[in-house]
Amino acid sequence: MESMSRRSHIFMRLVRSSFLIGTVLALEAGWDGACAASTADAPALLLQNWSKKLPSASRFSVLTDFGNAAVRDDETGLVWEKTLETTELSWSDARNACADKDVGGRKGWRLPSISELASLVDPSMRTGSTLPLGHPFTNAQADVYWSATTMAGNPNSAWLVFFDTGRVSYGFKTITFHVWCVRGGITGDQY
Repeated sequence: MESMSRRSHIFMRLVRSSFLIGTVLALEAGWDGACAASTADAPALLLQNWSKKLPSASRFSVLTDFGNAAVRDDETGLVWEKTLETTELSWSDARNACADKDVGGRKGWRLPSISELASLVDPSMRTGSTLPLGHPFTNAQADVYWSATTMAGNPNSAWLVFFDTGRVSYGFKTITFHVWCVRGGITGDQY
């Protein structure tokens, strides 16, 4: 009786593992047809595609489920607010603004980590905005944006992305810069 229960338990674990492996392989292959319903609850990490470089024209998807107010970066799996506010805030106020944000009828927004924010920079862009050509964002300034990442060894400073040059640097958290909120995956260097 016990061996039957143990075999049943092992069988169920194999079925779950096979499903997960199949889901990952389908997502990596770009197949989302019939699999879409079964992957809806997949962890955000599985939906990220950081190893692929997508052409600018097909990298971003405006999300109708968010009333066209949010954009999914199909390269990273992150969801960004489409229309940015132009007000500059201190780091603390920027974090609070994202935490309180409602975009497309959804909460759950946050200030991005430095690696997430820098992923929007197209290093081939040399003049003006360093965002990829044809991006769908509005009010995105060719200026400085806060990340959520505090500078190691200096808790009074946080990392920044300069979208006019593509440069990454840091600044005192009391200075005001632009804010761009994100939803989705969370990295280890968040705060």
